[in-house]
Order: sequence, then C-alpha cells, then structure tokens
Amino acid sequence: MFKFTILLLSALLLSSCVLTKVVTVPMRVGGAVISIVPVVGEGIDETIDEAADVIDAVPI
Repeated sequence: MFKFTILLLSALLLSSCVLTKVVTVPMRVGGAVISIVPVVGEGIDETIDEAADVIDAVPI
C-alpha cells in the first residue's frame, strides 16, 4: 500500500505545470548563462526564453 501511495503522489506531482517546469527551468538558466557572451548572447537568451514560454503553454 505504501508503494502505491508514493507512486500515486509522484504521478500527481509530475503532471501539469510541474512537468513543464522541470524542462524549462534548466533552459532558462542556460539562457541566462549564455546571455553573458558579448554580441550574440542576448539574442540567444531571448530565443531560448521564447522557446521555454511555448513549452510552458503546452496543455498537459
């Protein structure tokens, strides 16, 4: 019974916006690090941020 409860809670936790945050947070952190690069960094950061926004909008 304990394993089933843990499995059920894990499934509920990984559904919806939590799952998309698991994907987008590392993307946003990587974009912030890349934004330090002169000239091209800011453009790459904006592109990564836009892609993360699209992933956040996915209705799961």
